[in-house]
Amino acid sequence: MAAFSAATVKKQQSKPLNSPAEVIAASLVGTTVEFYDFYVYATAAVLVFPHLFFPSGNLVASQLASFGVFGAAMIARPVGAIFYGHMGDKRGRKATLVACLMTMGIATFLVGILPTFDQIGLWAALLLLILRLTQGFALGGEWSGAALVATENAPQNKRALYGTFPQLGAPIGFIIANGLFLIINFTLPHPDGSTMQSEAFLSWGWRIPFLFSSVMVIVGLYVRSKLAESETFKQAEAKGAIVKVPLFDTLRHHMRAVVLGTFAMLATYVLFYLMTTFSLSYGTHPSDTNPAGLGINYTDFVLMQIIGVVFFGLFTILSGPLADSIGRRKLLLWITAIIIVFALMFPIFLDAKANTSFNGALVEAFLVIGFTLMGFTFGPMGALLPEMFPTNVRYTGSAIAYNVSSIIGAALAPIIATALWAAAGGSTWLVGVYLAIASALTFVSLIMTKETKDVDYNGDLSGAIK
Repeated sequence: MAAFSAATVKKQQSKPLNSPAEVIAASLVGTTVEFYDFYVYATAAVLVFPHLFFPSGNLVASQLASFGVFGAAMIARPVGAIFYGHMGDKRGRKATLVACLMTMGIATFLVGILPTFDQIGLWAALLLLILRLTQGFALGGEWSGAALVATENAPQNKRALYGTFPQLGAPIGFIIANGLFLIINFTLPHPDGSTMQSEAFLSWGWRIPFLFSSVMVIVGLYVRSKLAESETFKQAEAKGAIVKVPLFDTLRHHMRAVVLGTFAMLATYVLFYLMTTFSLSYGTHPSDTNPAGLGINYTDFVLMQIIGVVFFGLFTILSGPLADSIGRRKLLLWITAIIIVFALMFPIFLDAKANTSFNGALVEAFLVIGFTLMGFTFGPMGALLPEMFPTNVRYTGSAIAYNVSSIIGAALAPIIATALWAAAGGSTWLVGVYLAIASALTFVSLIMTKETKDVDYNGDLSGAIK
């Protein structure tokens, strides 16, 4: 039996079960839907939900309530990470990824048909919260599964490159989501101006992006249904290395890796949410209020963001070969140090200037630089976090680290940033300090983390980091 298993494993090694095109499609499609859903909800959290689900008469209070529900999904993500991580490490990556995508798609579609506060009162906010928690639960297993599909099907010297495939879902999802919102903006009548808060948009137009998510999910389910289980997981099964309860094994033997992985992601998460959700809120907020924003037209600001996101996608791809060449740790240490410097320069780029055209140029520079750094720090994470754990707990370990970091960084970032912006009287210097502190914690965690690019995915089942 042992001889048969060894022969089977050797045969599997000689011919990949999934072609590169299948790996790219399967790992990319789910994270594209994931980030599409994030951007759609984030945009609605700024433009729609404060008015339709949390009407309080105080715009800042309604905005904070909307961001609170937005962040609540991050609380559910570690729970989803444990559940789907258990499934992924016990029963395989393929079935788990299909389950994640289906759950996420149903929840997002239902948001698109929710009645509003005026129709059912506080039940509207409660149902929105429940569906947002369901989204978070599903997202808890999505990224890690996609990253494992990519890296477990990659040659060892190209794992970081393959690990950028799921990361590309972020810029692609952004462009699809915001492009759809812009199309809706140009299509629907807005007699009060092009702010997207027209009667037609608030009445039904905002629902279209949520309903469209179901189309993307169907495509994703088709692609993933054709995927074969990864060779790495099959080899772990053949060796009898699958553990009974992956969570217990992860916490007992790999807690150091979980903690280091969590803080390694912190700067990435905080930067990501500041560049997307907070910058949209700050950039489009009226300049004659307290706290003051930049008062940039929504359409103009999103177009500015899309230009920045192009750099995000480009440098996400470029980060893969670079991380394969010099190592994940060295690249991320340099990028994290640059992020700290960038964070302390927030007021130079963002605080309103007397010359509004000059201010617009600075904001665009801010978006391009920030999204470029985002590509460099986000890209290598697709390889780094999975490489910190052995095959039999890789799904669980990387999912917990990724999603616990979402609570510390992502769930709180929009709320903290909005509060700091208000506390500074409309200036962004405290927001920059917040990012600098988060980046400093990431820098320390990376110093304490060993280089993982030469870890044998199919060999040592005791783990790369203990």
